Amino acid sequence: MPDTSGIPNAEGEAIERADAALGRGEVQLARDELSSAIRTYTAAGHHRLAALACARMGSLVDSFIGNRAVARTWYARASRLLEEAPDCVEQGWVAVASVGCDVDDPAVLRAKAEFALGRARQFGDVNLEAKALADLGLARVQSGEIAAGMDTLDEAMALWCGPADDHNTGCMAVCSFFTACYYAADYERVRTWVDDLRRIGLVGDAPGNQVFLSSHCDSVQATALMELGRWTEADTLLRRSVAQFESCMPMPSWHPAIALADLRVRQGLFAEAEALLLGKDSDIQALLPAAQLHLARGDLELAAATARRGLRMVGADRLRAATLWGVLADAELRAGLRDAAADACREMQECALDLDVPCLRARASAVRARLLAGEGDSAAAITAMEQAVDMVPPSGFPVLRAELTLDLVRLHEQVGNRAAARVEAGQAASFLAGLDVTLTAENRALLQQFARRSRGSAVVTATLARGEHPWVAASDGPRVRLQATKGLRYLAELIASPGVERHVLDLVDRVEGVASGGPDRHGLGDAGPFLDSTARASYRRHIEQLRSEIEDALVVGASDRAVLLQDECDQLVAQLAAAFGLTGRSRVASSAAERARLNVTRSLRTAIARIRAEVPDAGDVLDRRIRTGLYCAYEPDQADPVHWVVQP
Repeated sequence: MPDTSGIPNAEGEAIERADAALGRGEVQLARDELSSAIRTYTAAGHHRLAALACARMGSLVDSFIGNRAVARTWYARASRLLEEAPDCVEQGWVAVASVGCDVDDPAVLRAKAEFALGRARQFGDVNLEAKALADLGLARVQSGEIAAGMDTLDEAMALWCGPADDHNTGCMAVCSFFTACYYAADYERVRTWVDDLRRIGLVGDAPGNQVFLSSHCDSVQATALMELGRWTEADTLLRRSVAQFESCMPMPSWHPAIALADLRVRQGLFAEAEALLLGKDSDIQALLPAAQLHLARGDLELAAATARRGLRMVGADRLRAATLWGVLADAELRAGLRDAAADACREMQECALDLDVPCLRARASAVRARLLAGEGDSAAAITAMEQAVDMVPPSGFPVLRAELTLDLVRLHEQVGNRAAARVEAGQAASFLAGLDVTLTAENRALLQQFARRSRGSAVVTATLARGEHPWVAASDGPRVRLQATKGLRYLAELIASPGVERHVLDLVDRVEGVASGGPDRHGLGDAGPFLDSTARASYRRHIEQLRSEIEDALVVGASDRAVLLQDECDQLVAQLAAAFGLTGRSRVASSAAERARLNVTRSLRTAIARIRAEVPDAGDVLDRRIRTGLYCAYEPDQADPVHWVVQP
């Protein structure tokens, strides 16, 4: 911050008090201090300091409250207060008041950073210079200038580890650094700087800036672990980071929660991923995994709408735009809209062209391969997928290499080249050997079909056959008849979708159906009617529509309309969160879910016990792999001696 020693102490310390409160996580106190400072500075005619306080308020509302519409109003007021002022350092501070990673369009971020850098060097403010360099580096990386951007970020980090000493601003700058490394998949660069950042006290366990940056660092490191196929380690790191943050800060965690949602999508735990992202997907950092969640869940319309909103937000950002175009292309292709998919694929190719991010170029080639396959050009599709596999770096990304190789297996299978499919499946199996990952049901089936197993390692397939009265469970010979129960029907729903979690109330709906007007078990008292799966899907679409309208309003400067839309959106998010049992749910609502949890768990365990009594080996696998609780799932492992399937 600029030197405030030239004004009375009571006034000069107001922003510092607000920063200190924010550093401790006392958001409301910081907001009160800034409100008081704005009144005091305005009344005293200190327009430069009033502008700084307004800019700080905008950053607080943007980063800690998540209301972009209100935040932009504060930023606009800060700029307006300095319109008639001569050149001053405060103009630079107002230009880079927001956290760099909260500025969606890198062209806007670059312009603001370059302006602030000029003011910093004009007035000799090293803290402002270091912040501007960090934002400029992030903007360059996002625009595709990877090497130049990383050099600029390294210069910024050197200043923060040396002469720059404003830790509140340093926290914002390091966020830009971590964000650039995350999107460029440059995880090693984070490891290069993190020890120095800990040494100077920017990263650590203390409440405020330290734990905030530590949680951001954890999210980047966990993403690296995901790419390495060390998912249990990533899960442990992220859950610990979330718990540590929320134990000392009076607010939900941000970066580790978003990274954990990414992991849950990869694991097929979609309901848990959605719960982690609720209320966050107005921000581009959470929008990306949200779009991927909708695609993975098969909600193609919502995936496409979310991707389009993201594309309007990111402007000249080639890295994030490439990923969003990929989601859109896959969604349109799966929806049968080949022309739209081809357009999106071309846009992705253009974004990824010449980017020094090999994994992103590999994913772009894979999207092109899927499009070619959809158009019937199998030979070209296989060539494109082979190129995608070859683009993956030889180390650091075995999961991506395995996934793309399995896509190649699928293409060979489609043209009837089983010999090539077996060769590629063997390659995929070798990439996956020793990895701690969860494969999709489709990829697991491909491996079982084509990958050769060593002698003695054959997997037995156990079946659960549905019936009106007697059900049949069979495993390696023995067949047993079982009386039809709710527990068996719950079990069949889970086995039919390996790795996919079901909320217990969804599971009850699927097995028992939803009566007209909704069954009594879904009455949630003060929390309102329970949202069944159809209602929740409707809520998701309405929220996405509101998010899109908010962005449109902000683009044209309709701040009042944006604020009203944001209020409506927040109410819907709160209701959807209540349906997941996250916040604000009444005692009656909680008991409804709890009753369902107890009943479903009891029914499942009873059914599994009956199967174990008749087919012990196969039953043991079910006992280990069926997860019960508020969310239930069948989570098989490649090493299991028995694989369960459901027959009609």
